[in-house]
Amino acid sequence: MVFSSNIFLLYFLPAFLICYFICPRKYRNYILLLFSIFFYGYGAPDFILILLGSTMANFYLVKAMDKSQSRLYKKLFCAAAIVINMGLLAYFKYANFFVDNLNAMLSMAGARPLTFAKVLLPIGISFFSFQSVTYVIDTYRGNNRPMQKLTDYIVYIIMFPQLIAGPIVRYCDIEGQIIERRSKASECLQGFYRFVIGLCKKVLIADVIGSQVDIALAGDLSLLDSGSAWIIIAAYTMQLYFDFSGYSDMAIGLGRIMGFKFPENFDNPYNSSSITEFWRRWHMTLGAFMRNYLYIPLGGNRCSKRRMYLNLWIVFLLSGLWHGASWNFVIWGAYHGFWLVLERLGLSKFYEKIGKAPSVIITFFLAMVGWAIFRIENLPDTWTFITRMFAFDFSSFSFAADAQFYTMFILALVFSFFTLFPFGKKIQDAVFYSEYTATGHVVAWGVSILMLFFSIGALNAVGFSPFIYFRF
Repeated sequence: MVFSSNIFLLYFLPAFLICYFICPRKYRNYILLLFSIFFYGYGAPDFILILLGSTMANFYLVKAMDKSQSRLYKKLFCAAAIVINMGLLAYFKYANFFVDNLNAMLSMAGARPLTFAKVLLPIGISFFSFQSVTYVIDTYRGNNRPMQKLTDYIVYIIMFPQLIAGPIVRYCDIEGQIIERRSKASECLQGFYRFVIGLCKKVLIADVIGSQVDIALAGDLSLLDSGSAWIIIAAYTMQLYFDFSGYSDMAIGLGRIMGFKFPENFDNPYNSSSITEFWRRWHMTLGAFMRNYLYIPLGGNRCSKRRMYLNLWIVFLLSGLWHGASWNFVIWGAYHGFWLVLERLGLSKFYEKIGKAPSVIITFFLAMVGWAIFRIENLPDTWTFITRMFAFDFSSFSFAADAQFYTMFILALVFSFFTLFPFGKKIQDAVFYSEYTATGHVVAWGVSILMLFFSIGALNAVGFSPFIYFRF
């Protein structure tokens, strides 16, 4: 089940909200648990037992770790929980990748390839595995106490707003909200507005742009002129951002309706004036995970410059591999690691000299080249596409798209860079974070209802498409 579908918008969500709010507060976690299990099971019934089994194993291993008086046993219980979470992730996400590459090497050596049934990827396994790991490590470090009720812990891991694609929420950030939370009417309304904004991002912008991108990339890439190649990758750059940030907005909005305050996941990343800044603004909860649980344990900045650069490369290579079991993701991670190291070697000083606007433009173009590597998984096709981007062949323009595409593409560009200007940042803060007056609520409610109807109409006209990050 996806947020941008009629089954969710017209049936699941209204049923959940009715049951949730008519139920006494002490039973609301049970309602959330039951609906979350149904939500996940509806789309991936074969994997619900794996999700619940790993979650329960986590819970009891952490409780055993906390009760143990032996430091050795604490480490063993912690390691066992991490191995279970990362082992499941490694098997389901990378088994096919490993076997395919092994078979390729065996074929080159003239040996018989291995026979292996393809492993299906459980939806959202990367996100709930990482969230489980944060709980294990934070409890081991003493950042939070272990949860006492199994049902509360399962709610924390599999609550449906952020189960499939994040944001990755540390338990210490919402510890009190799991047990006891209250949501004022004004906060519920603001959560609804945020949800509708995310839905519009996904349905009205990302899906419209993405449909044309998919058609263009399915053709013969060698025939593309440079102008078309740049338009296509710029469109994908917009599609990816509005798709994933749209999901995050919906998750944050749904959480706020229920009284949860999830962390922000995006902060206008295309306004960045360096790749370093870009990664402080893009998928911020994943960035925080990589920093807290990988980069800092590796030594972070508290070591020699040479080792720090190596740490950055390791983090981004693994970040790339986290996004998918394919060599293009590894190369994409290495690409970003390269620019991060280069910025620390002196490129950042160049950005300071040329000023904000040129730095933003350069960073945006660097990000687009990275997204070309990210999007096209076949490496020969990736190379073909990038060579067409830099062929400087502007003699023709072969990319064909309708007016709706260009309208949404231009809107996406405007909204992506809107907050570069003070008035844009002020408007965004007012919409997302400010307290609404009674008049403000009336206006926001009316606009949100109108946009909700537009979104549902678009879904009925063209159908829904899954979120891009579902496959990660």
